[in-house]
Amino acid sequence: MPRALAIVCGVWAVASCSTSQVQPSEPSGTAEPTAVASAQPAIASTIVVREDKYPRHDVFFANGVQSIPEVAYAKPLGFRPLTLDLYLPPKSRPHPVTGFPLVIYVHGGAWLGGDKRHSGPFVDFPSVLATLAARGYVVASIEYRLSGESKFPAQVQDVKTAIRWLRRHASTYSIDATRALAWGESAGGHLAALAAVSCGAAGLEPGQQTPKDASDCVQGAVSWYGTFDLSTISKQAREAHAVSREKRDAPEWQLLGCFADQCTGEQLAAASPIRYVDREDPPMLLIVGNEDSVVPYTQSLQMSAQLDNAGVHAEMVTLAGIDHGFIGRTPADTRDAALQAMQSTFRFIDETIGRPPTPPPVQPASED
Repeated sequence: MPRALAIVCGVWAVASCSTSQVQPSEPSGTAEPTAVASAQPAIASTIVVREDKYPRHDVFFANGVQSIPEVAYAKPLGFRPLTLDLYLPPKSRPHPVTGFPLVIYVHGGAWLGGDKRHSGPFVDFPSVLATLAARGYVVASIEYRLSGESKFPAQVQDVKTAIRWLRRHASTYSIDATRALAWGESAGGHLAALAAVSCGAAGLEPGQQTPKDASDCVQGAVSWYGTFDLSTISKQAREAHAVSREKRDAPEWQLLGCFADQCTGEQLAAASPIRYVDREDPPMLLIVGNEDSVVPYTQSLQMSAQLDNAGVHAEMVTLAGIDHGFIGRTPADTRDAALQAMQSTFRFIDETIGRPPTPPPVQPASED
């Protein structure tokens, strides 16, 4: 059996592998268009912003989580619309007064590919995200422009745009705008970490089309086997016998649009989360295998040390004998590593944003 197929249950937390637990159910009822179709198509009398009228089917998972797919959060000029999938807590979940905390998931794929419904060895990643939503979170899994579409910093600008869009629509989706966390894997781990440490950074601001009426800051981050320092990755890859960065088509150079030492120091620094770290950054969890043959394990060691030096709360989980994507030497090793990573991630999310903020103490009335 190929190592990548080790996890056969879509949801890590369920006790059994029955499809009723891990597969989304059929949409409830039939999604009808908002208006009955007539013999003649409706013609707009004035020029307006185009609205997508194609019928959309929301998905309901076995645990009661509702997913709203393909929500457009940005339409950058000259590019495809950027979309996200929303996962909403079940209606049976008690509704916090301030709303549910928000988790933004950023997919991997070397900035070249991937999509918002796949991650590592999990065969049914939407059900994993639905499991997190069932714990009392609004989860948004986002698309972003790939390096073949636009060079850096477009990718992190898209992440920041999504964060702002979700905050602006917090009341619509019952989101607590004060509690947000970015989580990603591989290229997405890089972008999630970069968004977390670059709150308000002028050089990474989205374009003029993006309203600035909401914050791009997050209150926590989780990075699975991410890239953190583009100035050291070539040397580290040589030392670890990892995927070579001596080729012009290496993912990092396709992202930046320049090649290795031909990139300026400013270009490398701008795309390196480690360069933005300061004491104001939110808590961060790093998870990586110590035999990663794609992104050297030392990248995570570097980032962890930098966060510690800045006084930022940082946790690092090292998975012994595990490669990129949590792939182990055997299917059992892969499964165990992925489950450990997911359990650590959910625990960290609960501890970081899962509890409502403590209200300030009530000051006694003055005796004037």
